[in-house]
Amino acid sequence: MTLAEPLPTGGFSFDNVARNAMLAARGAKPPKATSTGTTIVGVIFKDGVVLGADTRATAGPIVADKNCEKIHYLAPNMYCCGAGTAADTEFTTALISSKLELHSLQTGRQSRVVTAMTMLKQMLFRYQGHIGAALVLGGYDVNGPQLYTIAPHGSTDKLPFVTMGSGSLAAMAVFEAKWRANMTRDEAVAIVNDAIEAGIFNDLGSGSNVDVCVITKDNVEYLRNYNRPNERGVKEQSYRFPRGTTTVMSRKVINFVDVIEGDAMDVTA
Repeated sequence: MTLAEPLPTGGFSFDNVARNAMLAARGAKPPKATSTGTTIVGVIFKDGVVLGADTRATAGPIVADKNCEKIHYLAPNMYCCGAGTAADTEFTTALISSKLELHSLQTGRQSRVVTAMTMLKQMLFRYQGHIGAALVLGGYDVNGPQLYTIAPHGSTDKLPFVTMGSGSLAAMAVFEAKWRANMTRDEAVAIVNDAIEAGIFNDLGSGSNVDVCVITKDNVEYLRNYNRPNERGVKEQSYRFPRGTTTVMSRKVINFVDVIEGDAMDVTA
């Protein structure tokens, strides 16, 4: 006869508190969250969805790419903006895009946006936030324009306008001030551009250009580099100084290696 295992107790577990204190006393540093940067947004207008993103990719304090693509293809009727770890956003969206294509071929119909949202949230929840992909999903299906956000741990929202990334607060301020229902295409593109610019100019992790994607019932417009608010200007003058501008007070040459005439590889026994 065997006894049943005791049921796990509810609530938080503090079993590792003593262990963590011991490790900290020995000089071990706890892991830190990686600071990422991006501004991605989406808005529903009268005839579809507009997605927007900046184009800066960072590697710590270094700008690794000034013109990267953050709006990823999922299906002919839907696209997805990614914020967080670049590799995670690219490969997560590529994987789900492949599954959506197989699903569309199997069912013989166009994929629905809620199907992509469910696939994305289930995958991200499975990895408990260790895949650093914060996503803004937009598309147009039989139910009309659809817009979702998917957090890295798998939670989702469905709203008429959304923002994600480190510049999301600045972008959200623009939406809350200017958004209204049933906007035209041009009005939606303009407000998305303003929201991304707010992230570019107020968040160090966001920068460079504005990418826009307009999704309607039967058409997708991917406006790459729709706006370039940070074009490099032409220098007003030359900053090359002629030789002799700065006086050389003294000069000293030290030979650290004696140079031997001839081939240095000629060695005699």
